This record gives sequence, C-alpha cells and structure tokens, in this order.
Amino acid sequence: MAQRPKICLSLTGKTIAEDLEILNKFRNWIDIAELRVDYLTKDERLYVRRFPEKAGLPCILTIRRRIDGGQFLEGEASRTTLFARALAFAEQDVTKNFAYIDLESDFSVPSLHDAALAFGTSVIRTYHSLNAPVKNLVSKFNELRFTGYEIPKITCMPHSLSELTKVMKEAKELRDTNHILSVLGPFGIPATILASRTNSCIAYTCDTAVGNDNPACNNIDPRTLDEIYDFNSIDKNTEIYGITGFPLDNSDSSVVHNRIYKEFGMNAVYIPFRSKTIEEAMEFAEETNIRGFSVTNPFKKEIVPNLRQISEKVGDTGVCSIAVNRGNDWIGYNTEPEGLQKALCEFLAAKNLAHRRVSIIGGGSVARAAALAVKQLRGKACVFNRTLSKAKRIAEQYGFKYAALEPGAIDLLELYSDLIIQTTSVGQNYKKDLQAGKQAESYQPYDYQEIRNNPENDPIYFYKFRGHEAVYDVIYNPSKTPLLERAENAGCRVANGYTLLEFQAVRQFELYTGKTKEVQQWLHRKLER
Repeated sequence: MAQRPKICLSLTGKTIAEDLEILNKFRNWIDIAELRVDYLTKDERLYVRRFPEKAGLPCILTIRRRIDGGQFLEGEASRTTLFARALAFAEQDVTKNFAYIDLESDFSVPSLHDAALAFGTSVIRTYHSLNAPVKNLVSKFNELRFTGYEIPKITCMPHSLSELTKVMKEAKELRDTNHILSVLGPFGIPATILASRTNSCIAYTCDTAVGNDNPACNNIDPRTLDEIYDFNSIDKNTEIYGITGFPLDNSDSSVVHNRIYKEFGMNAVYIPFRSKTIEEAMEFAEETNIRGFSVTNPFKKEIVPNLRQISEKVGDTGVCSIAVNRGNDWIGYNTEPEGLQKALCEFLAAKNLAHRRVSIIGGGSVARAAALAVKQLRGKACVFNRTLSKAKRIAEQYGFKYAALEPGAIDLLELYSDLIIQTTSVGQNYKKDLQAGKQAESYQPYDYQEIRNNPENDPIYFYKFRGHEAVYDVIYNPSKTPLLERAENAGCRVANGYTLLEFQAVRQFELYTGKTKEVQQWLHRKLER
C-alpha cells in the first residue's frame, strides 16, 4: 500500500512567534512545517536555528529568492550564510534539527549539501516554473536527482485549468513516491487535494486567513484539506466528483457533498475545479476520471451543447446544474427546480403552494428554476426583474405575471407577497465589502436607512415588510443578507439558500450513484424532523 502524502504547512509570518502561533492553530492536521525564512524580518532570521525544537515536529528550512516567488533579496552569499547558521551546532537529538532543507536546482554549494546530509537533514532539490507549464515531468524530476540522495521537487503555477490538466496527465507517469509536486494558485487546488494521485510525498498548505499576497500559498489550509476533503483517505480507488465555475467563490458545495459521501460510507471525494471555459472543465473532468460534477455560473447554459443527452428539466429551463458521466457520455440534469421545491416545502411546512401568491425576484437561471418549482407546487406567481424582457420570458412560459423590479411595481409586489423568493446575487458581497473597508468606518453592518436606498445590497429596498411575508433568499453566504435581516426584523419568517444546496446535493448524489432507495429514506428522515 502506497504511503499517503504528508501534509505540510508553509509558515510565512514576519516573526518566529507569529509562525508558531499559526503552527499551533493547525497542529492537529499537519505532519510537517515549512519555515519560510525569507518572510521573516532580518532580526528574526537570527533565531531560526531553534525553530525545530520550538515547533516540536519535522521542519523544512526554506529561504526562497524573489525570482522563485520568495521574498529574499540580499544575494546568494547572505543566503548561504543563513542556511549554514540554521544547520550549525546540530543536536544529537535529530528532532531538534531541521528535517529538510529546500535548495533550488541552480543553487550549488557542495559544502552545504554535505553538511545537511551529515546532520541527517534531507535535501529537497526544487525547480520553479511559476510563469510557464512544466513539460515532461518525468525527465525533469530525474534531472533534479543530482546525487541520488535528494528529494526532487517541482513547483509550478498553472494559469488556467487546461494547464493543470496537462500537469495531471503527465503526473500519471510518476511511479515512485520519492518526489514532491507542488501546484500553486487557485487553479492548483485540485492537485493538492489529489496529491496521492500524483504520488507526491508532500502536500503543501497554508493559512488562507493570512491576508498577504503570497504566491507560496496553495490556497487551501490543513484543516480544510483534512476535515472537508478527508485527504488521508484518498487513494487510487477513490471516486472523484466535483463542481466547476468561475470564479467559484462562496460555495459550500464541497462541505455538503463530502458530508453526504461520509454518511453513506463511500470512498469518494468532491472537489472544486475553477475554469474559464466549460470546454476546459470537461477536458479536466475526463482526464482525472471525474464521474460527475455540479455546474455553476457562468456555465449553466454554456454546457448544454456539449452534452450527449439532457433531462426534461434541462429542456424546460435551458440550463444544466450537473453533468454525469455514463459510459463516456455526458448527460445533463437540472436539479435546481426539484431542490427548490423540497426546500420551500420544508421552509413553509407545507406540501404545496396552492392558494399562495409568490413573488420571484430575478431573471436568471435560478429564477427560471423557481418559476418551474412554483408552477409544479400549484402556486401563482409574478416575476420581477430589472430587465423586463427577461421577466417576461420566464413568466409567459409558466402563465405567470411579470413586472419591472422598481418602486413603481410595489402594489403588485404587495399582492404577491405570501412568499418572496429572492434569486439574484444581490447582497452576496455585502459583508465582504464592509470588511474590505469599502464603506465608511462609522457605517454599521445593518444600517437599514442606508440599505433601503441601496439597490446593490437589497433588490427590493423600496418594499416595506409587514410581517406576514415568508422570505426565501437563495444566497447562503452570508447566512443573512440585508434583505433577510430587514424582513426578519419586521417579523417575517425567513430562510436562506443552504437548504436548497443540501437538497440539490442529495439529488445529485442520487444521480451520480443510483442509490435511489437510500436517498429517499434519507430525505424522509430529514423532512420528518
């Protein structure tokens, strides 16, 4: 049985104390810590030698030059001196020494190399390619084995999913596990999660909460890698599923899907793979043998022509939310209408929407799914959108009314106010904008007077809730948008879109696996609660 990759935490603090604080934050989920000396202040670099003892686990000594994506500027003589000082006065207890030293492929100091081996410190020999793809990984790794004692490492940063696909394809030829393949950047996240598939002996992670512009970061932290993706259980037999879109922010799909796989005892993992085009996403899915994937913006319509078959709901709505691989053919389904039906019924504790008048806010794919859901639940609806023609197209397909989303439509909005379904992205970035300082310091998160006059935060800012309305916002991150906060303060019953995400995930799981009976039993238990 192949040894699993070790999880390494790259530490890029300005002080030893800061690095130790970050290390302790993630200690339970890591095997190794990499001390990035190039990020330390000049004064702090003097105390590097004692770091392994303070860390209490195997450590990698790295002093990366700016040309290779690091922060060290002082020249090779100074860097050599720092390396030597960090290795000097080796302890008989090897746990108090650095376990590894990371040296670039063009950095040749034989005395340093020999000293490391004499002190029991393994030498990692690294080749960097941050601006262009690496060609022929097998040959490049062989070139890095200067003496046969080094651990060869290639660090690359794909700038598209297509580049990552090529890396993953070549990595299939890497048979042994005595090498490190570190793929940086947001396009590299799948390679980190699937490190066992590339036979890399180390998977690098970082503290993603640290807000520095750090190319050393693999955009995933150790706790996420372990608890969400169950990294240590991924092997050659693990089935892979996933989600694609761009930029693929604010999605909890991996959390929900991977939890379901655990609950059903499956050896499976669900990963995000961002892509700039749907064609690149499908190419990656085929190369990595992904058995099915969720489709989010902006590809819900773009994927349809690339599918061999589509379900009836895809035909009705014109959008696809998942693609399933059946015998090398991609089949598309739209799980949003069914997921929304179940989410709304759970929210209202009702079997249907008969005798209810519903406002659907928006004109995109989710609004179309909401219209179909309301129609199948026997409700009456009015579709509101800033672009009237989009509202008209959706409404006329299902025999609903429509109106422009503006203060002049308030009477119609009040008439269809038993249930308000908000389907746009308005309000999604509200808290993020505040945290980024885009608002004045005195501006409070729930200053309703300001929100009422800001359609960028609240799509129906002009509507005054009376308390009888039920309000469902498909956004779940943040958990309460300004719209939901305002409605709740008025006494309305409110819910966010996390339940939609859950019900969609369960339906997608059923389509992926064919476990219909088990899924229906799971749904029955959930709805009974």
